Amino acid sequence: MATHFYTAASLDGFIATDEHGLEWLFVQDFDLQGPMAYPGFIEGIGALAMGASTYEWLRRNQQVWEYVQPTWVFTHRALPGPDGADVRFVQGAPAEVIDQIVASALGKDVWVVGGGDLAAQFGDAGLLDELWVQFAPVTLGSGKPLYTGALQLELVEVARNADFVCTRYRVRRDH
Repeated sequence: MATHFYTAASLDGFIATDEHGLEWLFVQDFDLQGPMAYPGFIEGIGALAMGASTYEWLRRNQQVWEYVQPTWVFTHRALPGPDGADVRFVQGAPAEVIDQIVASALGKDVWVVGGGDLAAQFGDAGLLDELWVQFAPVTLGSGKPLYTGALQLELVEVARNADFVCTRYRVRRDH
């Protein structure tokens, strides 16, 4: 079992605009059958962890909740859950609920879906194993940062997928 932060980012290191927008991302050319693409990644995922802003964006912008995996939303607010989906709202640090998240993954991996701050909380607690970043050919100038903590990484894989440079890093624990 591993915990991955799989995301896309602008070349200047943002995963969303200041208003949490992702319009810049969906106009880019990306091959869903190409290297390091989402369909291949999600096959190995058994549970998701996401921040409240990511969850709210998905609820506003998706017609149907597309995840079949248990989804753990880190929030300090009461949020509505999608009908029929396994969405669990939690407060506190990732270390307080990681055992429950891993158990719900049923032997598969965990995906930290969104939020550079949430990913950094996993990383600071030693709970993050890999970062997958698909760099889009765009700069935003400001926005929500890719990652808000400090990590030492080892480059494991790099590929071109249409207009994106796709990277996968392993978190180094030898420092």
